[in-house]
Amino acid sequence: METLFLACLIGGVLYAIVSVLIGDWLGQMLDGALDFLSADGHPWLHSTAIVGGITVFGGAGLLLERYTMLSAISVLVAALLVAIVMGIAMFFLYIRPMEQSENSTAFSMKSLVGKAAEVLVPIPAAGCGEVLVKVGAGFTNQIAASYDGEPIAGGARVVIVEATNDTLLVSQVDLPLLSDETERGM
Repeated sequence: METLFLACLIGGVLYAIVSVLIGDWLGQMLDGALDFLSADGHPWLHSTAIVGGITVFGGAGLLLERYTMLSAISVLVAALLVAIVMGIAMFFLYIRPMEQSENSTAFSMKSLVGKAAEVLVPIPAAGCGEVLVKVGAGFTNQIAASYDGEPIAGGARVVIVEATNDTLLVSQVDLPLLSDETERGM
């Protein structure tokens, strides 16, 4: 039994060392040859949680076997329960929050609808110009056309009414935006 626990503990530690030190390099070298090992369909079957559970199983089994008077079956069951609890805890406390914390500067054109923008290149009545839109912490320039079919001068404030795959349809806004009022102290 001690051999099983020791093998699980050493295997998990070696997996951690290899994945941290040369994981990216090894992944590029194999170029997806081991993709069949991933369990993409079930997020709770993440390899980090599984290998972490196996490592905890080995460590808990060794400790329980050496420092308690439990029978071999009791040690096996207790180590398995500890491994399952720690694997679940690792998934919910580390893996899942880290997957959800990924930031992206990407946006979809549809997400721009309703946002205010400034005209950079004048928009003719039947043509396209360019607008500057604030997205997240930055700005993006996008091709824009007039939603109302009226020309819009450069520097004008507009609101994005509709978005197609490559063009924003905008309408001029006559009211000052909230940021303009706060800048003037109103």
